[in-house]
Amino acid sequence: MRRILVTGRGGQLATGLADALPAQGFEPFLFGQPELEFDQPATIAAAFAATRPDAVVNCAAWTAVDAAEDQEGAAFVANAVGPALVAGHCAASGIPLIQVSTDYVFDGRKGAPYLETDVPNPLGAYGRTKLAGEWAALATNPMTVVMRTAWVFSPVGNNFLRTMLRVGAERPVLRVVADQQGSPTAAPDLADAIAGVLARVRDAGWQASHRGVFHAVAGGFTTWHAFAQAIFDAAAALGGPRPEVQPITTADYPTRAARPADGRLDTGRLADTFGVRLPRWEQGLDRVVRAVLAP
Repeated sequence: MRRILVTGRGGQLATGLADALPAQGFEPFLFGQPELEFDQPATIAAAFAATRPDAVVNCAAWTAVDAAEDQEGAAFVANAVGPALVAGHCAASGIPLIQVSTDYVFDGRKGAPYLETDVPNPLGAYGRTKLAGEWAALATNPMTVVMRTAWVFSPVGNNFLRTMLRVGAERPVLRVVADQQGSPTAAPDLADAIAGVLARVRDAGWQASHRGVFHAVAGGFTTWHAFAQAIFDAAAALGGPRPEVQPITTADYPTRAARPADGRLDTGRLADTFGVRLPRWEQGLDRVVRAVLAP
């Protein structure tokens, strides 16, 4: 196993994989729009024919959570039909697929970190379409690893950290939701974890225990409000902004789509099966802030 086809070029995770995969001895081939479109199956076939991959990581997705409420059909194509098509090509080639998913498949009402065996109950269209993508990938390709993650941030793209740094430089006071909790996960750390999973599969060969759903988030938990405060603490040390961050409730900041209030995920199965564990979210924060402010 050497050649890895990665979808979602230009996105947070695919960008991280461009560095993480070579570090594990892999050769990444990144594809994105317009040469790979999930609503144009021929482009997927062309990508497989051009690269002849030994494994695939599907990072491409519809991630506009609120917009998915009004455009669920388009979100379904990106988040469910696309993974099904990719998984079909993987099955035909007899190669592994890593399908990236989300904590939004849960409703956030458990009151404890979710296990992979907990029954999903998505609150909105985004979660529904991502869950459908999980099912499609697992049903279509027997060599599928679904990796659910959450609160992804990175030095590139649209994410909470970059938004906070931008608006924090413009406003003296920010109001951030304090009653939702989860694990902020740095895309470079998640990319390292995915590369580690692929390395284990390469070195040990595919095992029946590799198939299924795994939770892959940073260690530790926090709230959006505390995460924002930590961002500005880390940024201030590098000359970044440091506005006042006031806590508010979810009700104070209504959105089109409902979010899980408690999206904590248990990552024990990932560690037990693949020997992979992501760093704590604070370490990921330091890594990304330094990449943004002190490149």
